[in-house]
Amino acid sequence: MNSEQIIASLKDLMATGDAPGKVLTDPADLDTYGKDWTKIYPPKPLAIALPKTTEQVQALVKFANENQVALVPSGGRTGLSAGAVAANGEVVVAFDNMNQILDFNASDRTVRCEAGVVTEQLQNCAEDNGLYYPVDFASAGSSQLGGNLSTNAGGIKVIRYGMSRDWVAGLKVVTGKGDILDLNKDLEKNNTGYDLRHLFIGAEGTLGFITEATMKLSRKPDNLTVLVLGLNDLTNTMDVLQTFQKKIDLTAYEFFSHQAMGHVLAHGQVQAPFETEAPYYALLEFESVSDQVMDDAMALFEQCVENGWVLDGVISQSETQAQNLWQLRERISESIAPRTPYKNDISVVVSKVPGFLQEIDAVVTEHYPDFEIIWFGHIGDGNLHLNILKPEDMANEDFFEKCQQVNKWVFEIVERYQGSVSAEHGVGMTKKPYLQYTRSEAEIAYLRGIKQVFDPNGIMNPGKIFD
Repeated sequence: MNSEQIIASLKDLMATGDAPGKVLTDPADLDTYGKDWTKIYPPKPLAIALPKTTEQVQALVKFANENQVALVPSGGRTGLSAGAVAANGEVVVAFDNMNQILDFNASDRTVRCEAGVVTEQLQNCAEDNGLYYPVDFASAGSSQLGGNLSTNAGGIKVIRYGMSRDWVAGLKVVTGKGDILDLNKDLEKNNTGYDLRHLFIGAEGTLGFITEATMKLSRKPDNLTVLVLGLNDLTNTMDVLQTFQKKIDLTAYEFFSHQAMGHVLAHGQVQAPFETEAPYYALLEFESVSDQVMDDAMALFEQCVENGWVLDGVISQSETQAQNLWQLRERISESIAPRTPYKNDISVVVSKVPGFLQEIDAVVTEHYPDFEIIWFGHIGDGNLHLNILKPEDMANEDFFEKCQQVNKWVFEIVERYQGSVSAEHGVGMTKKPYLQYTRSEAEIAYLRGIKQVFDPNGIMNPGKIFD
């Protein structure tokens, strides 16, 4: 079957049912839907399928099996590992039109959503019903639930609320064989063998496609307060974290370097939190539910200053001030985007973070002194974002080639610290060559075996995680 026949067949498939889907082949659409936030692999999809129902997704998968057509899932396209990039003539299955919130259950505190529901849409639904969906990140306005689950996205609240997988009550998936599975049926207790939900969560669409998810909700946090601290040294991040956690349950603990904040301030939309300059900054968030909690926070702050860990700090006095302080952290990615940053999303056990970061920073700085290094991340859960900025006079190809060498050094350190080469963006294509730094040969063999069970013809997001 040639390309024209495949596209014609796709259009016939998408025209079925009461809610017809779409097939796009315009070059602009191919470019938009064929990539994510990575800039390494140019998109080259054959066509874009936009289904409206689970049954249409099933029809697509069965057609792909019969005709050996590769399928690549596409959500909000905010990933950073090229997991949603179609670079080899694949058919992209985009979930933008499967974006309905189907059911809210107040008694169970759950909401059933289609895979294309945007994170912020789910958060707003929870808020409208007096509840809270806590998984949050800077891309909440565009990332989609199916993509979040397929990479087990984490974000800024993991220290208190955990990862995306911790909030999944049930999943509906179409496997690589074309079977529709309704997993767990939203039960809180269900000890009947393997919990298949957790195979599809984090699988990056390589086993099948998530089409619906029932998500658990929580109570709304009360009076979230933000404290930004200027730190004297990187190791002080752990000193401050341990000190505050003894008395206060933090909902977030973020950090960023002075260089990172400099890029945010240069955009002019955010002001410096205080006059004192520090090499590193920590952002703490907690529920200030009583005067006692606020008194405890101020006492802990003073203790950190007395110990020489903290140079200065500021605490929010209103919700607006809290949001403004968050901008110091959340605007980092957009402020450095014009510099074509090469990103690494890595993690280690929390206690190992300072030494781990210092080793990597020293290696990169020694070998590439002309590269500007920007550090930030979710340090409260051990997740660091290493961003290497491209010099303005260097071609993209040369820059990416040099960063490949940086990767080897970085991931050798990751392996030695028993960390992860991908903390929350998945493996995709960019981390695929380095999977062995985190996973053993035996583990990878089992991963391949699982892939063979669910996707025996290898049509589901091929070339991602492993070849």
